[in-house]
Amino acid sequence: MIRYENVTIAYDTSLAPVVNDVSLEAARGSITAIVGPNGSGKSTLVRALLGRVPLVRGRILIDGTDAAAIPRKELARRCAVVTQREDTTFSRVVAEYIALGRFPQQGSWSAPASGDAEAVAIAARRAGVENLLGRVTGELSGGEWQRVRVARALAQGGEALVLDEPTSFLDVGHEMQVFELASSLAQSGAAVLIVSHQLNLVARFATSMVMLHCGAVVATGAPETVMRGELLERVYDWPLVVTRDPAVNAPMLVPLRRTT
Repeated sequence: MIRYENVTIAYDTSLAPVVNDVSLEAARGSITAIVGPNGSGKSTLVRALLGRVPLVRGRILIDGTDAAAIPRKELARRCAVVTQREDTTFSRVVAEYIALGRFPQQGSWSAPASGDAEAVAIAARRAGVENLLGRVTGELSGGEWQRVRVARALAQGGEALVLDEPTSFLDVGHEMQVFELASSLAQSGAAVLIVSHQLNLVARFATSMVMLHCGAVVATGAPETVMRGELLERVYDWPLVVTRDPAVNAPMLVPLRRTT
C-alpha cells in the first residue's frame, strides 16, 4: 500500500543526500519496520511521506497513486501518521485532542461526522488511555502523551498507520502494548510501517525489516535475514552477538562491553 521507489532526499542540494535511492514497500496485512542508527534517514522518510521535505528523485506511492498528487485531506483519510516529535502550543482535554484525528472524516463546514464519538472511544480503549480522557495534555507524562498520540492516529482511521519511534518514553509494558496493537492492526488487514530503534521488539513482531545506514538500504527482508551479527556490528559500530529470543525464538541482539 505504501511504496517508496528510488527515493533520494537532500535538505541542501549542494550537499550529499540524507536519503539515497531508497526503495521499500509496506504491504497490507503486515508490519514493515525501518531500522538503523541515528542519522540514517529513517524519520526523513516519514517527513517525505507527509510532504514536509521535497524529493530530489523518486516517488512515494499510496495504493499506486503518487502521494504528491493526493490532496492532503484525502491522504490523511488513507494513512494516519504519528511523527517522532510534536509540540503543542496550547493544552487541551485529551478527549478533544484524540477527536482531532477525526478531522479528515469531517464534511463541509467541518461538521462532525457520524460515529466520531464512538471512534474516539474505541481509539482510546485500544491505545490504553481511557483513564486519561478527562486530563489535560499539558499534564501528561512523556509516556502518556505518546500513547494519546497513537490514539489520535487510531481515531483517524484509514488502512495504513505509520509510527515513528512510537515507544519513546514508554516502559516495557506499554512498549509491548504498542507493538501488540500494531500486530492486531496488521492482522486486520492494515499496512503498518514502524520506524524504531527497538531491534529486539521489531524482530518479534515485524514481517519485514529495512535496515538503513548513511541514508541507504543495506539490508532488507525478514528479521532472520537482517538481524545478522556481522551486519549489525558494522552498521552500529559496536561489538555484539545475535542469539535467540527465549520466548519466541526470534533473533535477538545482545550488545557486548567493549574491552580495552
